[in-house]
Amino acid sequence: MSGSKSSVPAAAAEAQPLSFTVHGVGVPDLGDRRQVRNGRLKMLAVLLVCAAPVIASYFTYFVIRPDGRTNYSTLITPPVEIPAALPLRNLAGLPVASADLKGQWLLVSVAPSACDARCERHLVLKRQLRETLGREKDRLDKVWLVTDDAPLRPELAAAVAAAPPTTVLRVDSSALANWLTPAPGRALAEHLYIVDPMGNWMMRTPEDADPSRLKRDISRLLRASNSWDQAGR
Repeated sequence: MSGSKSSVPAAAAEAQPLSFTVHGVGVPDLGDRRQVRNGRLKMLAVLLVCAAPVIASYFTYFVIRPDGRTNYSTLITPPVEIPAALPLRNLAGLPVASADLKGQWLLVSVAPSACDARCERHLVLKRQLRETLGREKDRLDKVWLVTDDAPLRPELAAAVAAAPPTTVLRVDSSALANWLTPAPGRALAEHLYIVDPMGNWMMRTPEDADPSRLKRDISRLLRASNSWDQAGR
């Protein structure tokens, strides 16, 4: 009996250090964790408040596009992609794939080969606008879509071939209507058409466009696309 009694204190003595060891381990302070988390949430809220005007301006400009926008030309929404089957031919009569026009900003005019006074003004305007763009001019190509098969006058052919040349392509006007359309009550040849590097027709100029205001539109487009568009195809 005495042996059994003496074994109880011994067992308790052995258990005591284990008890102290378990309860001696530090328990994380949940209050500190909450403070750190709350501090981070407050910092995130401050950053969001500071960034809100920037986010709102981008959302308004690129998504909502309010009626008070300042572009001079008419914005085409949604943009119209150039048809893959658009029957384009060069002046030698050889077929040209519509995809070959992609990769550059395009300033497009449409007119028969006879090229009346308005057509000539458009050709001159496109050349002048391109030159006023300075170092950005190589990002814009001039295109004339000819809507018949008659030959060009020799002086006109020489003018469009002069460097930097105008891309001259023939296309049937009925097929072209699947891509470009004039303003209501206007003819196709009265406007210039702005096409983005992905082949999307996205702007139509007013008839008898004002050169300075049109240049402002084009310059803004080039600036806006500067991060993803480079000169050359």
